[in-house]
Amino acid sequence: MEKYSHDSIVPFKESGLGKKQQIANMFDRIAFRYDFLNRFLSAGIDVYWRKRAIKELAPLRPQLILDIATGTADMAVMMTKYLHPRHIIGIDISEGMLERGRRKIARQKLNNMIELRTGDSEAINLSNETFDAVTVAFGVRNFENLEKGLSEIRRVLKFNGKLVVLEFSKPKKTLVRRLYNVYMSIAAKGVGKWIAKNGEAYEYLHESVNAFPEGENFADILERTGYKNIYFKKLSLGICTIYCGSK
Repeated sequence: MEKYSHDSIVPFKESGLGKKQQIANMFDRIAFRYDFLNRFLSAGIDVYWRKRAIKELAPLRPQLILDIATGTADMAVMMTKYLHPRHIIGIDISEGMLERGRRKIARQKLNNMIELRTGDSEAINLSNETFDAVTVAFGVRNFENLEKGLSEIRRVLKFNGKLVVLEFSKPKKTLVRRLYNVYMSIAAKGVGKWIAKNGEAYEYLHESVNAFPEGENFADILERTGYKNIYFKKLSLGICTIYCGSK
């Protein structure tokens, strides 16, 4: 399987740990402020992005959904509202994020609908052809081996099941791109350091977005790993992109 430049981008460059363990440690550290920072740094537009991604699944009416890199379960909770599935399993490598997610699910009395588990996107501990749909919101950049993760997702999808990926991308218009770069490299890092005491997490965000194979490049990777009916939609002047593919 091919390796990509973003696969080697890590949050803590002096650490001797692999990317996967560094990502888990990073999210454990910022879990207590993760939801607040998402709303604050995006001015709430991340909620709109998730709604748009979920809309891509509406015609399928999926009953069993896997949410990868579920974090604090924002995507999973939102899917119960808009898709009304029978059951959602969310997996993540960060126990700190999962603990926050479990509290959120309990507060909203969704324990019967959503189940959170510790899990690795590149070694999904679930049977072949289990899920009607799989979602990954702002998580594929964190895969240590992108093609391996996408192949594992395809394995657990049912025939004609659908993958929906929501991920940051780089604006193409010059002025927007310049403003975006200044915001990501200075403002986001500064706010992250001030509020979550972890500027590295938001520096990593900027670096991993820059290195990620977006647009047609990511669509080509989906095709290479066996997906069909691939398409993508850019949102908010290209700051975010929805990618879809079927098994």
